[in-house]
Amino acid sequence: MTALLIFIGAGLGGLARYGLSGWVQDQAGAAFPWGTLVINVSGSMVLAFTYAFLEGTPAASEWRAFLGIGILGGCRIIKTFSYETMRLMQDGEWGRASFYVAGSVIISLGAAIAGFNLAAHILRRG
Repeated sequence: MTALLIFIGAGLGGLARYGLSGWVQDQAGAAFPWGTLVINVSGSMVLAFTYAFLEGTPAASEWRAFLGIGILGGCRIIKTFSYETMRLMQDGEWGRASFYVAGSVIISLGAAIAGFNLAAHILRRG
């Protein structure tokens, strides 16, 4: 049953990634991979929040797998990040590539810390 939930969640996460990333990229233009950056940063925050929150509840392991591995795993896109970084470097956009790599890692880590702390705060109040 858990494998089926992961499969369904990954499909939903992939669709969410496609829609949000495409919308952000359409709004921002093609000069920089903003869509992937937004997905990775928001995914880091939501994943950290979800796991931290669910660890503090009696939620079934199937829900953790569905949400964390399935939906949020299907939404995160490190492969696209690597490809887009390589393309920026091939195009001689070393400054943009450096900003993309450093920004993605630092901002995503900060978002994960924020998500974890938000869940901890909610659990303490509840």
